[in-house]
Amino acid sequence: MLEIKNLAVSMDGKKLLSDINICIASGARHLLAGHNGSGKSTLAAVIAGDGRYTIDAGQIIFDGRNITNENATTRALLGIFLGAQNVPEIPGLTWLSFLKHSAAAHAHFQTGRELSMGEFLARMEQARTRLNIPKEWLNRSVNVGFSGGERKRMMLLRLVMTEPRLAILDEPDSGADTDTQRLIAQIMHDMKDTSFLFISHQPNFTDLVAPTAQTVLFHGELAK
Repeated sequence: MLEIKNLAVSMDGKKLLSDINICIASGARHLLAGHNGSGKSTLAAVIAGDGRYTIDAGQIIFDGRNITNENATTRALLGIFLGAQNVPEIPGLTWLSFLKHSAAAHAHFQTGRELSMGEFLARMEQARTRLNIPKEWLNRSVNVGFSGGERKRMMLLRLVMTEPRLAILDEPDSGADTDTQRLIAQIMHDMKDTSFLFISHQPNFTDLVAPTAQTVLFHGELAK
């Protein structure tokens, strides 16, 4: 699903990643491990297309397509999802509007047709019920006033609604209570058509996910 070849990355002239080689299989639950500052979040952001970083060497191949020079929007539409640690608050934009625009963009890119409001609402209701998310949350501004655990549940809602080919989850267990961690792990097991690259420092959560593969970073390089 994803192949990273000899990747080197910098920001403002500072080298952050060197000679990174990783293969992520279809349907994998691939753990990206390492101490704080080892480059895990940087790699996650680079795969998702964060324009703040400079790719100095190497390639990122997604489902057979070279996406090294593609922007974040194109990568998202192709099926790469990023569940970041720190998602910004967006006052004035409700979750319902945000998710509708996102779902419509994906539907148009993938099928060339418009997504009807009825179809969207049916999918939304199914996902919301599955994740036990109150209806009133959908009319609140994105992440404004949400607790850490609530933000994680809304991240899961985005994930389930998007159904990406590859989901990159940067510490999805951080700030989440035990029940939410169990729910996240269960969703990762249930989404058979999605490959996961996830970052975690918590052994209990990692055990719930049961990784199929693991890569360890150390100071911006693969651990020997």
